[in-house]
Amino acid sequence: MRSTDRPDERIHAAAAAPDGSPLDRYRELRRSTESLVRSLNPEDMVAQSMPDASPTKWHLAHTTWFFETFMLVPHLPGYRLFDARFGYLFNSYYEAVGPRQPRPSRGLLTRPSVADVLAYRAHVDAAMARLLADGAGDLGDLLDLGIAHEEQHQELILMDILHLFAQSPLLPAFAPPRARPGRAAAPLVFVGFAGGLVEIGHSGRGFAFDNEQPRHRVWLEPFRIADRLVTNAEWLEFMADGGYRRPELWLSDGWAAVRAEGWEAPLYWRETPEGWR
Repeated sequence: MRSTDRPDERIHAAAAAPDGSPLDRYRELRRSTESLVRSLNPEDMVAQSMPDASPTKWHLAHTTWFFETFMLVPHLPGYRLFDARFGYLFNSYYEAVGPRQPRPSRGLLTRPSVADVLAYRAHVDAAMARLLADGAGDLGDLLDLGIAHEEQHQELILMDILHLFAQSPLLPAFAPPRARPGRAAAPLVFVGFAGGLVEIGHSGRGFAFDNEQPRHRVWLEPFRIADRLVTNAEWLEFMADGGYRRPELWLSDGWAAVRAEGWEAPLYWRETPEGWR
């Protein structure tokens, strides 16, 4: 399968070391984002493959705009905007902040260039270093939100690049293929849960998104769930067993989509003389 089928291990590097200083965590986050796009060229980073996707360049600038708008402008005395026009170009859906470039038209933004966006990131990073030099102070929750926000956009970068590359007859890959695992996956086991009245949602201290609160009780019916992810080899077995032709294996909405879309394999899989890729 293509290497972009699996999330890059560089994602969430900042969250992996939450005990670092605020500035260390911020710098690790920003380095991991730029490392993630190192294999892309400027042409890759400006294209928008569909209205629901965004160019990589836009993601790089939008996450930078977030830190500039919500941390630097209100909290760093004397901070100078890199470019006042970027507020319109790189806002996403923050209505209270002002108008923005329509999402379906983000791919029309050939200016600023990728080099300009990287310079913007460097400008904001230098200012964030000054802001966080003595720790986050009362801005800890806001910093956590900004870090989680950029980590989300790291995932979106991979998702959007995958869709973009899938439109090319050259079938480019985001990164070289990983080596095949040396041993087969352990047999898949389903683990049962009794269900009942359970509590869900955030509790205690630490960062949480607003939609994780308030903690509350819900009723769950008994269920079973696999103890690991399905492998590509297992999905190939499903296909060979007529999985896309057997309505008894699908819920009604899924089966309707299979028939309407003519599904024969997962999205982005390609059948070649050498097998599925």
